[in-house]
Amino acid sequence: MKYINEIDIKGKTVLCRFDFNVPLDEDLHITDDRRIKTALPTINHVLDEDARVIIMAHLGRPGGKVIDSLSLRPVAKRLSRLLDKEVILAKDCVGDDVKTLIRDIKPGCVLLLENLRFHIEEAENSDEFARELAGYADVYVDDAFGNAHRTHASNVGITKFAKVCCAGFLMKKELNYFSATLEDPFRPFVSIIGGLKVSGKLEALANLIEKVDKMIIGGGMAFTFLKAMGYEVGKSIIEENLINTARRVIEIAKERGVKLYLPVDCVIAESADPKAVTKIVPIQEIDSDWMGLDIGPASIALFREALGNVKTIMWNGPMGVFEIDAFSMGTFSMVHTVAQSHALTIVGGGDTDVAVHRAGQSDYITYISTGGGASLELLGGKELPAVKALDECKERIN
Repeated sequence: MKYINEIDIKGKTVLCRFDFNVPLDEDLHITDDRRIKTALPTINHVLDEDARVIIMAHLGRPGGKVIDSLSLRPVAKRLSRLLDKEVILAKDCVGDDVKTLIRDIKPGCVLLLENLRFHIEEAENSDEFARELAGYADVYVDDAFGNAHRTHASNVGITKFAKVCCAGFLMKKELNYFSATLEDPFRPFVSIIGGLKVSGKLEALANLIEKVDKMIIGGGMAFTFLKAMGYEVGKSIIEENLINTARRVIEIAKERGVKLYLPVDCVIAESADPKAVTKIVPIQEIDSDWMGLDIGPASIALFREALGNVKTIMWNGPMGVFEIDAFSMGTFSMVHTVAQSHALTIVGGGDTDVAVHRAGQSDYITYISTGGGASLELLGGKELPAVKALDECKERIN
């Protein structure tokens, strides 16, 4: 595909798709603006070329309905502050009023269209909706990596109608990090996979086990693997239908000589309640009415040792229910271990990203991905629909 720095945008109208799906508090204030900040290099490049910037984005899941609390007003305000210039917010993302606004904006201006998902046609990848969006500009730029695994009108359908298509700087950075690491990593290469369920990361597990030298599995998903090895795990969350799959992953690891690490102890409680009584037990001694909610100190030490000599670390998913203090030690210990390693470190996934920043270690991680779902698709060896659409757009135009 083409990237924005390879396209002549001087004095043109440029339509950019970003992922501004930022968290808001009860007063609709943005609590984390990192996704907005990652768009600044692309926006500033367009402004430096004396072009007009039109921005498309979504917020939340309004399901095709106009929900005032999911308006992009807070985003417009924050973006204006970060750019130190006015950001005009349109009342909609399609319609005659929007076309009039676009016609009247001057070079160097920034126009933010209202939430794309206020229209059901966005998620349905409507050709009519995509055609109208594409008609706004001379050049279309997709820089929404966090949405690249979706087949929506604003990132896939639009490429059929846009005059020129390209990817932004964030998309370039994300794809380069993942492709370089997965295709030719510095070794030893270890993947750390955590989170609640195996099902959401099954393809990533299957793909990575063929590429890594070591694999560490933690979080709730570890209990499905422990069950597959014959351990009783009490009321810990397991996926019965994936026990055989877990056994197969274990077998492949043995066949390929991949060192597979699972927890040897865990923090248990009767429920995931901040006030619950907790115990630390070996995995062989999980009480029948209790559940594992974090890895224990012996597992922390084991995983730390496993990371001692590695050159590349790719991590997706926490080690426990880290949102609750009683079950956060495993995840935060892993954050510090990864951050203090001398390896190239890539963190993907929303929860892992949050844990790294909450631990204050983001500056010590080589790269933190902005897309949980999209990064999982790449880890699973899949092609992202938005990336495929950009490739096909280039071929069509050429």
